[in-house]
Amino acid sequence: MKQNRLERVLRGMERMGLDQLLVTATDSVYYLTGLWVNPGERLFALKVDRSGACALYVNRMFALGAQQGLALVEFDDRDDALRLLAGDLAPGCVGVDKLWPSHFAIRLMELQSDVRLAVGSKPVDEARMLKDEEELARLRAASRANDQAVAAVARSLASGDSELSVGRRFADEGVRLGAQGVSFTPLVCFGANCAEPHHSSDGTRLNRGDAVILDLGLDVDHAMSDMTRTVFFGTPTDEQRRVYELVRRANEAAKAAVKPGVPLKDIDRAARAVIEDAGYGPAFLHRTGHGVGLAVHEPPDVSASSEYAAQPGMVFSIEPGIYLPGKFGVRIEDLVAVTEDGCEVLNELSRDLMVIE
Repeated sequence: MKQNRLERVLRGMERMGLDQLLVTATDSVYYLTGLWVNPGERLFALKVDRSGACALYVNRMFALGAQQGLALVEFDDRDDALRLLAGDLAPGCVGVDKLWPSHFAIRLMELQSDVRLAVGSKPVDEARMLKDEEELARLRAASRANDQAVAAVARSLASGDSELSVGRRFADEGVRLGAQGVSFTPLVCFGANCAEPHHSSDGTRLNRGDAVILDLGLDVDHAMSDMTRTVFFGTPTDEQRRVYELVRRANEAAKAAVKPGVPLKDIDRAARAVIEDAGYGPAFLHRTGHGVGLAVHEPPDVSASSEYAAQPGMVFSIEPGIYLPGKFGVRIEDLVAVTEDGCEVLNELSRDLMVIE
């Protein structure tokens, strides 16, 4: 067990009034134990009591072996694993993961009528928001690899490329650089498709004059990276140049606003103000950012409704954009780590307007 992380989770459980907590997300279990298990459809749960006692319920097929400071409760496919877990729960309020399948949660309530379930992800989510030096080092390494892979892919763009083929090229380049894989499905957009913030890459072919959005990330040792660069295949129009410069300024304004104690909604406001003042407010369709760590999307979110303020150790994206339907779109995204007096930008790839000839 990672004792210092567990202690932060225990304090969060106390604040929420949780007697027990079931941590079931693979990345959250890894955060607390150092064990990475992808259970598929099988039950997998770390039970945390307010006393600090922890037990991991896991199928024998994963062959974990004895773990120091962690009780293992093993079962196999012949066992009723949920009944086994239910029988070990004490009466009271039990926090469950926000993404735990409902068929587990509903049956657990049927098996144990004296147990009250509550969404209990917050103690782990809030602990995970504050990265330690080990986590920050891995996130820096992931972003360095992503810088190299995105730069290589941008330089390789050629007329007739499809969005899907560019995404596959990026994934291959990431593996060559030592990544375990991509941190999310590569998001590559050409031309008018760039006006859809979360366009699903398809067979669209690259043509001269297209804007190109490359929203890409790598998984390096369970640390995620996420970066977006918009480049132009051929000479951009005056409008494309103007919009690009606005988004670049919005990105810089938001990063300049990052300091300990600053509400994350004010960082969102800093990016949005640049775009609104230029008359493109309705074209900025999404929040300014999201947390990144063991998952590519995790708390906190950098939005107008965020409940958090920046704290040293937080890592999140800054990704303003402008999207003009039927024409093009521009997004520029960096990851930042909050420091004692501002922020460290984890991406080094240039934000200057790039033209691929």
